[in-house]
Amino acid sequence: MEKQHLLEHLKKFLTPRRNKLFEEVLSKRTNFFTVVTQDVHQLHNTSAVIRSCDVFGIQNIHVIEERQPRRIDKEIAMGAQKWIDVNRYNSTKECIATLRQKGYQIVATTPHGEAWDLEEFEISKPSAVFFGTEKDGLSEEVLKEADVRLKIPMQGFTESLNISVSASIILQSLTSRLRRSELPWQLTPEEKLEIEFNWTKKCIKNSEQLVEDYKASQ
Repeated sequence: MEKQHLLEHLKKFLTPRRNKLFEEVLSKRTNFFTVVTQDVHQLHNTSAVIRSCDVFGIQNIHVIEERQPRRIDKEIAMGAQKWIDVNRYNSTKECIATLRQKGYQIVATTPHGEAWDLEEFEISKPSAVFFGTEKDGLSEEVLKEADVRLKIPMQGFTESLNISVSASIILQSLTSRLRRSELPWQLTPEEKLEIEFNWTKKCIKNSEQLVEDYKASQ
């Protein structure tokens, strides 16, 4: 209850329009699907995927950086990094174990071999969708650990798409189908509270001081 009271206090420092926007966006956010990028070399691609997560209502992205840590390109992400939770990992094994513990099935995106076409993919299970490097795709470790493989049907000579394009196509399809379903895809009240609290703090320059002052007054 303390965090709820703190949030109500901080919301007084935002405009009614901003508070309403937060509520509207949160009502469309989901953790039913989440996104994972594995050692994506091109910085702008990871940033673009983060932007797509925001656009299509995916709250969490998981970034595996076994080879080299990457900063987020704020210009390409267009501020989306403020609204999306970016979870970083030093190893693929750690990431997969964490996601399995949270109840996600591991979905490997690949244009090769036996894989479900995007429109035929079964959306009933919470899924972590993995995207690999621009040149080599996902590692053998992910392909071996995957519960299911997923591909975008292609009719041309080219066998693959840029990762940011692939992510946008897949997320648009999965999230639109999810929202038309009767699956429990929305955030829990606890998740909404935590996210709105963090968003609100980010929008107030002296939020930490306001929090301390409020606690001292109680």
